[in-house]
Amino acid sequence: MKIIDTHCDALLKMQLAKRGKFIKSGTLDYKTSKHLDNNLTNLKAGQLMAQFFAIFIHPNVPASEKWQHALEQIDLFYTEVLEKNPEMKHIKSWKDFDALQENEIGAVLTLEGADAFGNDLSKLRHLYRLGVLSVGLTWNNANLCADGAEEPRGGGVTLLGKEVVKLNNENYVYTDVSHLTVKGFWDIMELAKYPIASHSNARTVCDHVRNLDDEQVKAMFANNGTLHVVFNPPFINYEKDNATIADLLKHIDHLCSLGGVKHIGFGSDFDGITSFVTDLSDAAHYQNLINELLKYYSEDQVKGFAYRNFLDNRPRL
Repeated sequence: MKIIDTHCDALLKMQLAKRGKFIKSGTLDYKTSKHLDNNLTNLKAGQLMAQFFAIFIHPNVPASEKWQHALEQIDLFYTEVLEKNPEMKHIKSWKDFDALQENEIGAVLTLEGADAFGNDLSKLRHLYRLGVLSVGLTWNNANLCADGAEEPRGGGVTLLGKEVVKLNNENYVYTDVSHLTVKGFWDIMELAKYPIASHSNARTVCDHVRNLDDEQVKAMFANNGTLHVVFNPPFINYEKDNATIADLLKHIDHLCSLGGVKHIGFGSDFDGITSFVTDLSDAAHYQNLINELLKYYSEDQVKGFAYRNFLDNRPRL
């Protein structure tokens, strides 16, 4: 069954490798590298229809270097993911999904945290031109646009952040709520035409700051947003280093009980996580999840979770 995955950190891992901070061998071969959970070989084995690639800049990177780090990751996306692998097709507009052929995999650029452009909105517009189709205002920290989920003061979206959401709306770009504070989430609900939770779970099932509570979940669904469950065990079983597919299904079951049957998707966080769901440790194992879901849900519902819900709810130009 085809899969759309709305979050991975392969570009960061590839950048770290190229900079000699991950492994000593330098540039990773995107097609086959065993160091990449979401390499092309694994995407094919898992029957991925599309993979979203996050641009992520760690808060420890000096402000003067953040834009360069973002450009490096984008360059790796173009040179190592797209140019060397003709079956990877760059999705630069939502209608491009409709042109994908059976043997092709869509590749979507996203931005995880506004640190990359600081307060320079011309840089954000440049990211749109390069193909970024989803923007999360922050990671777990605070920045000029918003407070992240782990920022102690728990602030919301700033005036600059509101300008970013406005630009996202104008450009049919998603605003990602996955790393926001509760206050920031509700600010986005008032502002964003195209909200998405690219990699979050249900807080009622696992009380982790990165998950969404029931009221947030229902607001996402009411605003035509999709919530993509994440495979990181601490977000599935609080403070545990492992989880089972059955544990992950508890989140899907709960989200469905809140009206999410047509709004649930997958956002693995592969290449950004260090512990894994049993039998779901990289993209090649995606069909294990599908097979388990088919035991409890209809084929039509599972197709919705796997790819159709995203396609049905994506922005329309």
